[in-house]
Amino acid sequence: MIGEIVAALPLKPIVAVLAIPACAAALLALLPGYRLTAALNVLAGLLTLVAALSLLVERPAPGSYFFVDDLNIVFIVLGTFVGFTTSVFSASYIGHEIEIGRLTAVNLRFYHAMYQALMFAMNLALTANNIGLMWVAIELATLTTVLMVGIYRTHEALEAAWKYFILGSVGIALALFGTILVYMTARPVVGEGYDAMVWTLLVSRAPDFAPELLNVAFIFLMLGYGTKVGLAPLHAWLPDAHAEGPTPISAVLSGLLLNVALYAVLRFKILLAANPATIAPGPLMVVLGLLSVIFAGFMLYQRRDIKRLFAYSSIEHMGLIAFAFGMGGPVANFAGLLHMTMHSLTKSAIFFAIGHIAQVKGTQKLAEIRGITETHPLLGWGLVVGVAAIAGLPPAGVFTSEFLIISSTFARNPALAALLAFGLLIAFGALLLRLSQVAFGEPLGGKAPVEASYVPLIAHLSLVLAAGVFLPGPLVRWFQNVAGMLN
Repeated sequence: MIGEIVAALPLKPIVAVLAIPACAAALLALLPGYRLTAALNVLAGLLTLVAALSLLVERPAPGSYFFVDDLNIVFIVLGTFVGFTTSVFSASYIGHEIEIGRLTAVNLRFYHAMYQALMFAMNLALTANNIGLMWVAIELATLTTVLMVGIYRTHEALEAAWKYFILGSVGIALALFGTILVYMTARPVVGEGYDAMVWTLLVSRAPDFAPELLNVAFIFLMLGYGTKVGLAPLHAWLPDAHAEGPTPISAVLSGLLLNVALYAVLRFKILLAANPATIAPGPLMVVLGLLSVIFAGFMLYQRRDIKRLFAYSSIEHMGLIAFAFGMGGPVANFAGLLHMTMHSLTKSAIFFAIGHIAQVKGTQKLAEIRGITETHPLLGWGLVVGVAAIAGLPPAGVFTSEFLIISSTFARNPALAALLAFGLLIAFGALLLRLSQVAFGEPLGGKAPVEASYVPLIAHLSLVLAAGVFLPGPLVRWFQNVAGMLN
């Protein structure tokens, strides 16, 4: 089986995207020492990013097990970029955790090995041309993050990891049942065996599938993978996982793993849309997305932990993205892709800032963090810019994507646009209220200098601000092509 998979890999870039993190995970599990393993983790992230970028130039033809198209390459490039920059942030963050004794050398080897295992699993899910293999890869990514959430071995961390495991298992079980239903639908048309799970073959033969079974399958898939996306009311694992795990994992969860689950939903949405006799998948996505935006907006006012605050912000924005793809159409799909990209860059930048803020203040409680712009100006103003961007203030790219989503929705359904704007305004007020408390006022908490790498924070925020001013023509055409695929 392994030999067949290796033989099926079409070209070297895909091999590199998968093999680099897999080999790095095995190597990092064996090597001691913080500086060496942190450097190797960064190097593996950089090499994987280079391999992903090479796919833009050297696009392989679809194989039996793996393929690359305009849709998944967006997720691959974005994921490997955020994975690389987070590894740079992680190096200084984890170094401080070792100094204060929260992590040991054994924890460190486990952490870095699991980090690269997560990168491998996500890239495997994104490149798989087999819906069963994609399911396995997403489950592997879930298990690695469960282990990393509980790495501190405190009561709260273990409870959060256990909740994540239980709810994630329920979600992945629903997704498995949906995958089996898709196979059963395809079997009478494609035939038994492997071919009935090959994505490219399924899409080409989808008009011949039984629509009733496809409809039921999508409901299970939407609920199953929607749990991984963090859509309300399937979100309960996400705030605890963010609050109790290492902050680099919070950045990876918001910037990468939620997107991978969303990618799975979009693949099956395309499959359903290829059969004109099935129900429209958009309304279910719109309902869950709108519910997530409004629910998360109100919940932001109740948070007392800074990482939980931005966990609910992630629920809000993933809901907005799901809403955009549910509405469909060239503009909404384009805006959904742009918003997914901007959210990944902005939210990970925010976690870069609050990770070090929590370290120097010695707490994650909002009531005990004040005046961060005075005690640590670069971190404080980085947080201010990040929160202003994620709240949708111009000129950030989030403003552009949110404007496109609301305007395209208003042209088709003004009532839905009003509800969406209401949810966004509720979240906007909550974020600005919390930001004013944390960033300004009389300093409260620790004032010790922080040894942090500011490059990832500055790089992400620069890209987000630049995107709000100008989007390069090739990027716009690329996203337009993907938006056409998703109609």
